[in-house]
Amino acid sequence: MRPDTGATRAVVSRVVRATAGILLLGFAMAAGSGSAAEPRAAWMRNAGFGVMVHYLPEWIDAEREWTVEAWNAQVGGFDVEALARQAEGTGAGYVVLSIGQNSGFYLAPNPAYDRLTGIRPSKCSRRDLVAELARALERRGLRLLVYLTSGPPSNDPAAGKALGWEGDGRPNREFQRRWETVVAEWSRRWGRAVSGWWFDGCSRPNTMYRSPRPPNFASFAAAARAGNPATAVAFSPGLYYPVYPLSPHEDYTAGLIYDFEREFVNARRVSEGRVDGAQLHVLSFLGRTWGRGEPRFRADQVLAYTGKVREHGGAVTWDVPVQPDGTIAEPFLERLGPLGRTADDRP
Repeated sequence: MRPDTGATRAVVSRVVRATAGILLLGFAMAAGSGSAAEPRAAWMRNAGFGVMVHYLPEWIDAEREWTVEAWNAQVGGFDVEALARQAEGTGAGYVVLSIGQNSGFYLAPNPAYDRLTGIRPSKCSRRDLVAELARALERRGLRLLVYLTSGPPSNDPAAGKALGWEGDGRPNREFQRRWETVVAEWSRRWGRAVSGWWFDGCSRPNTMYRSPRPPNFASFAAAARAGNPATAVAFSPGLYYPVYPLSPHEDYTAGLIYDFEREFVNARRVSEGRVDGAQLHVLSFLGRTWGRGEPRFRADQVLAYTGKVREHGGAVTWDVPVQPDGTIAEPFLERLGPLGRTADDRP
């Protein structure tokens, strides 16, 4: 006979809660340690692939004279539910969304950026597109990562000057401190809704980020994790073959490549899906170039190239052009379709 008394159930309940508490505490301690040894990006191995979306004013309409009101109207027309449904339909495990790039216009509010630049009215959109897309994806079991430059918006010199940018090739230490403040503001705003950051343009790591004292790679990564200790971070040095991490504070390889016929993964350096401690990840564009043009690969090529990475336990992010309402055009959905049909085979 098995006794089933209220007292027994109470004891079991306390044990379960205590065990769960220990596990959660251990996770929090690991996530907050700042070491790349913790698998913040381990989930990418099962995700298999994701899609990247650049939603930038100069890419939407390069001839248009963009104003704050025009940008807010454009962001207001982005259909997050439609994009989330499309991403889910492809079988992708995550979406990467640009916060902004060179224009100085951004996809979410940031009081720290407004305060530091003094730009009025703000070029940060009133609508928080990042938060809204994160919620739409979460309801479908998908994650959101964000893209951001490591430098100031190059086409907005007033912002660069206010942020303390001294020019390319310099340490730019004051800029770095201010930029980390901007990044941390967004990170705290979004919290656990954002699973990762991909930082573009870290092309002079020895000059800007390998200092023994902050600002450096460690403080940059800490800013990105200010709102979520489990956030995965990647720093892109630009185009390199084979892919590799720049820093022990990096959780996955930025993995920027163009040519899939070259050796972009050094199999001898990969162990359990990791390269020198970082989760293996590759990023490339499916259009003619980033965010533009017709598909450059057939569906079977997309499947084969993705398979090259997945066989080593890695993940591939495919950049796809989007329409003004934020949705992916049919030719690109067709190219990604076979990837979703092999989802059960992910390592």
